[in-house]
Amino acid sequence: MPVSEKDLEAALECSRATVIRTIGAMRNFLNAPIEYDRERNGYHYATAAASEPWELPGLWFSAAELQALLALEHLLTDLSPGLLADELSPFRQRIESLLSRQELGTGELYRRLRMLGMGRRAVNQVLFRAVTSALAERRQLELGYRSRSRDQSTERVVSPQRLVHYRDNWYLDAWCHMREGLRIFALDRMTTAAVTDAPARDLDDDELDANLARSYGIFQGVPRATAVLRFSPRMARWVADETWHPDQRGQWLLDGRYELEFPYADPTELIRDILRFGADVEVIKPKALKDLVVEQLTAALGQYGAKRS
Repeated sequence: MPVSEKDLEAALECSRATVIRTIGAMRNFLNAPIEYDRERNGYHYATAAASEPWELPGLWFSAAELQALLALEHLLTDLSPGLLADELSPFRQRIESLLSRQELGTGELYRRLRMLGMGRRAVNQVLFRAVTSALAERRQLELGYRSRSRDQSTERVVSPQRLVHYRDNWYLDAWCHMREGLRIFALDRMTTAAVTDAPARDLDDDELDANLARSYGIFQGVPRATAVLRFSPRMARWVADETWHPDQRGQWLLDGRYELEFPYADPTELIRDILRFGADVEVIKPKALKDLVVEQLTAALGQYGAKRS
């Protein structure tokens, strides 16, 4: 039944101009199928949409918020091409449609955002969806997993806790019911993943942070040592602005070098990061870490020396 303009003014307690402006905004920005019936002198939703009644969107966004959402969608797409592509495509099209009506040049924004990945490993889309579903529904996961370090396959039942994107790759923090402890699983090493009906075991944030977020890098465990690194004046300007660890402490030295101190548990990833700075970094403490770095540098030098001979 069409609603007259007068009835709308009375119901909304506003002027005729406000009613016209509101109807225009609903048509242009919300795709509302509003039509005016001259014979019955009133507004109504288009007959073609009667079988699926139109409703106002559950969320309203400003232009800036829509731009931010579009940038986030682009970020996720670039981080892991193909993941959730089918689900995100309509979302992006809808945002671009809304922004184009406000003449905000969404095509330019999307085209001019660029994310560069390095060392990215492919993740099976089906497995990714299973992991995210288990996380959202708080269900246990049955996993087939092939460890990269030991090159062994195992079947696990885990309670997913957090999905982590770290250095261009995806990891799952989970409680492993086989090992009775927290473990980190690389999604690219999962061979199967199935959501079960069993409820996931929930761990509070403090316990997760104590075991997974206090150490250096992706390796888990309570910190067992504190690294002290000194960087050359040439590299100090870059390192001083970087975050290596949430609990790091840094200080400038009188000679222009920069000293960085932070806790760690497993030195594996830390050693790789130290080596990439070559002669521009020196390990001050602990001696065990310094010895491991010297061992790696000596082995590398020996390898190049063998090639020259």
